[in-house]
Amino acid sequence: MNVSIDISNTIIGTERLILRPWQMDDVDDLYEYARVDGVGQMAGWLPHENKEKSLEILKKFIDGKKTFAIEYEGKVIGSLGIQQYNERELPEFADKRGRELGFVLSKAYWGQGIMPEAVKGVIQFCFKELKLDFLACGHFTDNPQSERVQEKCGFKHYKLIKYETRFGVIKDCWLSILENK
Repeated sequence: MNVSIDISNTIIGTERLILRPWQMDDVDDLYEYARVDGVGQMAGWLPHENKEKSLEILKKFIDGKKTFAIEYEGKVIGSLGIQQYNERELPEFADKRGRELGFVLSKAYWGQGIMPEAVKGVIQFCFKELKLDFLACGHFTDNPQSERVQEKCGFKHYKLIKYETRFGVIKDCWLSILENK
């Protein structure tokens, strides 16, 4: 079952990062990485065409109270959300407390171990503070970077599903699970 969460007063520190709630003055940083071709498509959305689109998304992040800004050296370089998982895809988890992680990182910071560091920090928060029983996380089969992040963080492939992106393309997606043991 999906658990209600509110991260609006939560700050997670890791060795190099601060994961914190989004703020309105983060719009320039969001637009800077979200407009780059190849970033959003890996997560199922198209690049932001203008700053107004980034502002619209930023407001959703703030209002939703479930998405962290990933701050590195004073700059927001990505996001990490604790989303509701699709309960129809995982009916066998109905009696367990869970959520699904989703993440995106500025292309300029790929390959530096930043996303595994951020994900591990949020996993610890979810299991210790929120007392979740499991986390789900998905990646498209053509996204080896996200697959590698999930492997480094202990997620195991659970089932292959079809996922419709925000731009209407149906893609194969591995849904992976990490249980709190």
